Amino acid sequence: MAIDFGQIEMACHLYHRTLQENNLIPQDNDQEIQDHNGATLFTRAIYIGTLDIALDLIQRCPRSALALDKDDESPILALASMRHSVPSKTQLGFWKQRIYSCMRIPPVSLTGSETRLNISTGDQHQSNQEDHQNIISARSRSCAVGVLNFFGITQLYEMKKIHNQYNELLSHMCEVISKSNPQQHKDGLVYSAILQATKYGMFEFVSKMLEKNLELIWVRDGDERNLFMLAVLHRHEKIFNILYSQDMMMDNYLVMFKGILDVGGNNILHMAGMIEHPTRVNQIPGAALQMQRELQWFKAVEKIVDPKDKEKRNINEHFTPQELFTKNHENMMKEGEKWMKNTARSCTVVGALIVTIMFAVTFTIPGGNEQDTGLPIFLKKNSFRVFMISDALSFFLSSTSVLMFLGILTSRYTEDDFLEYLPRQMIIGLFTLFCSIATMMITFASALLIILHEQLRISIPLICLGGVPVILFLWIQFPILKDMIISTYGPSIFDRKRKLKL
Repeated sequence: MAIDFGQIEMACHLYHRTLQENNLIPQDNDQEIQDHNGATLFTRAIYIGTLDIALDLIQRCPRSALALDKDDESPILALASMRHSVPSKTQLGFWKQRIYSCMRIPPVSLTGSETRLNISTGDQHQSNQEDHQNIISARSRSCAVGVLNFFGITQLYEMKKIHNQYNELLSHMCEVISKSNPQQHKDGLVYSAILQATKYGMFEFVSKMLEKNLELIWVRDGDERNLFMLAVLHRHEKIFNILYSQDMMMDNYLVMFKGILDVGGNNILHMAGMIEHPTRVNQIPGAALQMQRELQWFKAVEKIVDPKDKEKRNINEHFTPQELFTKNHENMMKEGEKWMKNTARSCTVVGALIVTIMFAVTFTIPGGNEQDTGLPIFLKKNSFRVFMISDALSFFLSSTSVLMFLGILTSRYTEDDFLEYLPRQMIIGLFTLFCSIATMMITFASALLIILHEQLRISIPLICLGGVPVILFLWIQFPILKDMIISTYGPSIFDRKRKLKL
């Protein structure tokens, strides 16, 4: 009841007291009641996040991991539902990831007694001095905790603590499952748990389960879809990589996926043509990159299926995988085309403006020309050379970016164009546009130095202000450029070197 109402401190206190009195498992109850009550406490402890109690329970009562609670749910199924407790489902920034990896979490033990308050005896002066020191120490600890909370260190510590407890609890449950028979797996909802973990993309859970019992790879859901059909359907690349790995290819496990159909007559390539989980797809920024990722999925699955499966038609719609992909991604392709054209049109205006300015600047020499020779007055100064070189570079780079964006605007926009051609055009266009803006600012800075006769006291602040547009452009457009480069030319999400282990 304490756990159900979220009273964690009360639940931990009562659990400690129960352990001290050796009354955790009353001997007068029958085995079925004990397992039922133990599973109820077990599942509640998992859902509420008190995994230290769950760890202690599975060590004392291993059989409760496959028992059913009062809601006919087993602890293993509850653990498969905790998608936010696994490391693979946690997204951290660069610095938080570094801090997270450096943290060391001590093991949690509930077998010891609770911490007691020690009341010391002594004279009043010593007692007052100790109270004063305790107050100072408490204030110091409070300030330290406040600083840690401000930088998010405490949150990261608690997060890693939950992750470590989850992995340890999962290891204990896998040991219990490896010693159980198939009937116990069925009664304990082990099959339902691994199917649910696959849908949620919990790679640690699925990988550890298959590592301990590879027979679970044959499990199917109510629609006759196996684990890897579900992994493709819900776009979980880490689980799909288990199938795609070299170990699975060598062990001929891939043979069992050829020709396997669900109740609708869909094979695993049909799964790649469906969009069952829009939220998963929407995590990718930009409709064009979403379309590119969907094409990458389809091409990766296409490599491993039997050639005849590529032309297999399903029962309900009588579509081949390619036809099903085109039908389901029609709106996404239109949104991707719209996004590409709007971005290219906006950047074309900027690029054309820079081309015009840089062309005009070429014939407008700062400082003027000499009347006798007609040559620029500051021809022999280094700043003039920098001015001319940067002006020429800005002109050529902006011209290149305009041509790239025009290529995007006049593209045919077929499905395969989103895989590499359009992202490549956008990458070149954005990169050259950024370089043209940077060289334009260099041209501006060198012109200032020429006109002001290299008076640094005045020119340096103006040059620094000239760098603001470059920084703003980089800040706004760099995330798009980075995502496109990684998605198009970065490491593939489908890793054949991934092993069947954590």
